[in-house]
Amino acid sequence: MKYIRNFSIIAHVNHGKSTLSDRFIQICGGLCDREMMSQVLDSMELERERGITIKSQSVTLNYRSRSNEQFYQLNLIDTPGHVDFSYEVSRALAACEGAVLVVDAAQGIEAQTVANYRIAMERDLKVIIALNKIDLLTADINRVSKEIEEIIGINSNDIILCSAKTGLGVLDILERIIIDIPVPQGNCDAPLQALIIDSWFNNYLGVISLICVKNGILHKGDTIQSMNTGQIYIVNQLGIFTPKQVQRMSLNCGEVGWLVYTSKNHRVMGAPVGDTLTLLINPAQKSLPNFKKIQPYVYAGLFPAGSTSQKVFADALYKLSLNDSSLHYESEYSEYLGLGFRCGFLGLLHMEIIQERLKREYAIDLIITTPGVMYEVLVVDDQIIYVDNPLKLLSITGIKEIREPIVLCNFLMPKKYLGEIIVLCVEKRGVQVSLVYKADQVMLTYELPMSEIILDFFDRMKSISNGYASLEYTFNRFQASDMVCIEILINGQRVNALAVIVHRITAEFQGRILVNKLKSLILRQQFDIVIQAVIGKRVICRDVIKQLRKNVTHKCYGGDVTRKKKLLHNQKIGKKRMKQVGKVNLPNSVFMSILNRDS
Repeated sequence: MKYIRNFSIIAHVNHGKSTLSDRFIQICGGLCDREMMSQVLDSMELERERGITIKSQSVTLNYRSRSNEQFYQLNLIDTPGHVDFSYEVSRALAACEGAVLVVDAAQGIEAQTVANYRIAMERDLKVIIALNKIDLLTADINRVSKEIEEIIGINSNDIILCSAKTGLGVLDILERIIIDIPVPQGNCDAPLQALIIDSWFNNYLGVISLICVKNGILHKGDTIQSMNTGQIYIVNQLGIFTPKQVQRMSLNCGEVGWLVYTSKNHRVMGAPVGDTLTLLINPAQKSLPNFKKIQPYVYAGLFPAGSTSQKVFADALYKLSLNDSSLHYESEYSEYLGLGFRCGFLGLLHMEIIQERLKREYAIDLIITTPGVMYEVLVVDDQIIYVDNPLKLLSITGIKEIREPIVLCNFLMPKKYLGEIIVLCVEKRGVQVSLVYKADQVMLTYELPMSEIILDFFDRMKSISNGYASLEYTFNRFQASDMVCIEILINGQRVNALAVIVHRITAEFQGRILVNKLKSLILRQQFDIVIQAVIGKRVICRDVIKQLRKNVTHKCYGGDVTRKKKLLHNQKIGKKRMKQVGKVNLPNSVFMSILNRDS
């Protein structure tokens, strides 16, 4: 075990984690030059298109040290950098004894850099700082080194200068990993304890789990048991990633690898992420520390736009949830959209990724309702009810107060953008907590309602700061607020899918936007269509789509005017009768247009 090192690469998004992983693989001979390509560990097509890492990936490398000519087994876990996937980072670090924190020499320290460093420190990991992209013309090594000293608190003499693109300094990082990162603490002779870091579904093999063996040895053919659920499994296959999927007969203490296992009753159900696996015979006495159950921040209704059955949709979500334990879902019904699911996400990017994966991997086109957040509702008997759906809020009686989630937002930006960012935060009902100047950067902390930052806040922040401001946020508390539910009525009929919860200050403005959008999208009928936005029984805005009218007097060429009046009167009676029995059918295209955030 003294020749094993387990570590992760952590950084803000686009600071070069995946490129550094590529260089490690190339230097250690994981792939030959012909097989090498950029972002080797980003296995999803979506990751390559967006240029970001979405899922943590593992690779086992064999490196020969320059100092002692000894071969070392390096178990590397590449992690995402976006704030929506910070849970992936914390899970990856649970399997490691150290981390390489990558900082862009041009961009400098950013919000997620600080957040990831804190996660590593909380787990008491050894952190190695790598200043990447020093080959860029815009790189400012002195400025960024000073930022690292002042913001993170690491001496600039301990920083390794490198360029993952050219390979400059990468060998120095590998040598530092061997010297600084501790050997895994475990006992090969102890009962098996294997931590499940991640899981995903394979159409041919079933559930595959990424595990770290903390104690003992796991062999192919072993009968194992989940220490949390008690479910019994048989090990069918196991091995390591090099990054190719290589089969082995066993995984030893301290190693990170993959595992294919099936339950004895042949159900397709793997153990949950964060669970501890042990042998059925000679089991461990206690499980390893579990991951903290993460709660979603953003909720939305997902409904199939085509003819996809509920069973196929549910099966697709189940398989995705194996790969993404932060995805929550429960069935939901809408009068207009039919059967679907209410899903919880970690953020809007997470929601977009799930939507895109359902479309690409399972051919399911979706209609997604307006994203919202979880509210805490206090009723008259002092009971607290949690609400993530406007319809649930409408069904509750005796409400004393509604509490909205408040997040603590940490901004990091150049000084010249401070004023505009503060204006944006005030506009979004923010309260300033702290303001600290560090080197040429400003660390600004605000308390903001989560509902105000889940839609366009991030895009506006990047726009006014020319991309230089960065944001990292965490849930803080629930706070009483004057929230109301806007409902949309079309000819007196409620359209449940368009109901939204907003602050009373912005209710009229939001209602007017919805009414105007609907008026522009709904086709004219043979009768008037009245569109209303209401709060309770009070109408806050209203508009009418005028009826189509046939010219019933075109055949009258003079004569008594009463003939024309009679025809117009009969038409009026017919229109009135038609309005009473007529129903406005809203096609899916209307919902897709009105619920599209970019429209």
